[in-house]
Amino acid sequence: MSTARHFSNADLIDPPRSCPDLDVRDLEKRTRLMRIVTRLIAVSDLGCREIARRAGLPAQKISDLLAGRLEHLSLDELRLVYHTIDPEGALNY
Repeated sequence: MSTARHFSNADLIDPPRSCPDLDVRDLEKRTRLMRIVTRLIAVSDLGCREIARRAGLPAQKISDLLAGRLEHLSLDELRLVYHTIDPEGALNY
């Protein structure tokens, strides 16, 4: 008995239905901002827990950010962290 699955043409062309639609521009903005924020965190006198507390976010979000788990943070959350660390920063995102 064969365990191979038969694929129709549509299976090979269409993306899986479980994949979310990715907005490339949003992903690029979040990636750039993540790089900026992680650098700011590295040179900041504030610890990760203090940054999270001031931003009103769970500490796990900052941990996710530093681990590169970009999918766990929205653009608004990244902006919030940025302004928490650098309140006078001129951010164009």
